Amino acid sequence: MENSNSVFWERYHKAPIVGIIRGQSFDAVLEIAQVYGEAGLTTLEITMNTEGAASMISALRSKFPSLNIGAGTVCDLEDHREALDAGAQFIVTPIIDELVIEHAVHENIPIFPGAYSPTEIYKAWSLGASAVKVFPATQLGVEFIKDILGPLDQIKLLPTGGISKFNIRSFFEAGAFGVGMGSSLIDKKMVEEGDFMSLKKHFGNIRAEIAGFCE
Repeated sequence: MENSNSVFWERYHKAPIVGIIRGQSFDAVLEIAQVYGEAGLTTLEITMNTEGAASMISALRSKFPSLNIGAGTVCDLEDHREALDAGAQFIVTPIIDELVIEHAVHENIPIFPGAYSPTEIYKAWSLGASAVKVFPATQLGVEFIKDILGPLDQIKLLPTGGISKFNIRSFFEAGAFGVGMGSSLIDKKMVEEGDFMSLKKHFGNIRAEIAGFCE
């Protein structure tokens, strides 16, 4: 597991963006993953409240071995186990569920639990989070990340919500370990129109914004 984790983190650091896929069809997910990798992005999350999420995770693991494929919106141990059985390489939660975090840590699975306040963020980190998903970051903004990292500079933060091409660089400049991006990354209109070449270009443009923060 340690070796697989080292591969996971090597990929992650090449483009520290977690792309969040929610509510897409199976066929669309395959198309998204194809151009995602071609654009130089590496880490994709399928939310467990997407219909057929487990099947999608399994298929992506098989068809795109060069990508990190994980599960998001994992709210309890049942979700966690279903995700891991499908082959998820990392777990993301919108909330702090101590049992989920403890199991992921015990199983040596990277886990990004969601937290909002300084107390929640510190608690998630203390439980063994690989990084803490600051969620929702929409109203908190870049200054919140700076403020948290003042006294809690050892914690790795992954702001999610409200991140876009226009502000992503500022979050990294503030010290973010990475970001989670949903609709601002997986452009709904492009997907609905089947315009995956434009989506690939869109992915590449976002990655270019943080080129200096990629390894």
